[in-house]
Amino acid sequence: MHIELFVVCLSVILGLVHIVLASHSASWQRGYKWTASARDEPVAPLTGAAGRLARALANFIETFPLFLALVVVAHFTGSYGELSKWGALLYIAGRVAYLLLYAFGVYLVRSVAWNVATAGILLLIVSVLSH
Repeated sequence: MHIELFVVCLSVILGLVHIVLASHSASWQRGYKWTASARDEPVAPLTGAAGRLARALANFIETFPLFLALVVVAHFTGSYGELSKWGALLYIAGRVAYLLLYAFGVYLVRSVAWNVATAGILLLIVSVLSH
């Protein structure tokens, strides 16, 4: 298996971690009765770690489809190489760091982690377009 495809699998696992952390932290803040409800009533925005985890999940959901699309294109066009490998590795490393930094409220450095993941996506674009 190419490393890029392996990183897609790791990213799916990371996505599941995002979902579990965000949903459980929301449940801890709002109560499990709210979690089990139909959630038809408006609620106050999540705060603290629960809010940060929800926003980190939303950010992951924004970037993962872009990453996945580029790995799929690289796979079907045979555009694998050093750029795609490092792009995938930068993406997953940046996304893991982003989750941890955001969860603990570390600002500024969190933006660096986001930029690392985005640089990974850009490397994949270059890999695909230059092949």
